[in-house]
Amino acid sequence: MSSKNAIDKANEKLLFEAENDKKLSYIENTKEVTIIAAASENNALGKDNRLIWHIPEDLKRFKRLTSGHAIIMGRKTFESLPKALPNRHNIVISRNKSYTAEGASVCHNLEEAMALAENDSQPFIIGGGQIYEQAMEIAHKIELTRVHKDYEADTFFPFIDLNKWSIVSEESIENSNGEPSRFSYLTYIKK
Repeated sequence: MSSKNAIDKANEKLLFEAENDKKLSYIENTKEVTIIAAASENNALGKDNRLIWHIPEDLKRFKRLTSGHAIIMGRKTFESLPKALPNRHNIVISRNKSYTAEGASVCHNLEEAMALAENDSQPFIIGGGQIYEQAMEIAHKIELTRVHKDYEADTFFPFIDLNKWSIVSEESIENSNGEPSRFSYLTYIKK
């Protein structure tokens, strides 16, 4: 490839990135994009496409917070569910252009997912690890259930940089019904 073609390709890429940054900046200023997750002390989310723990109180909280809103997730997260979650606009991100998901809208990147959620003032990002990582830049809020134990996992929540995020609410729970025995509800807001 000639150096002129390489320069043209590089310029095209920069222009594409600038346009996407502009679109994502618009999203950042018009919605309260909220990441919701449950992660252990070592940021474990799941293993073999399954949650590692079962916390009924947390599942009820998830339902209460996300009902009536768009929920954005990756394909693996959607496939880990028994079906599309009711009373929510299920949006699935998949690189597979022919992928279909019963009861859900399918798109191919986070920007398209945000466009599908355009009428929702508070869309929720519900996983998995790669989608959380991508959403950290555009999110305004994180609703995190912190499980106070380390777990073996193959999917992890991204590091929360406290130079960019502040904890505004924290509630500690002692679980007398089994494992895990301790967890906390943490709400972070972007600084």
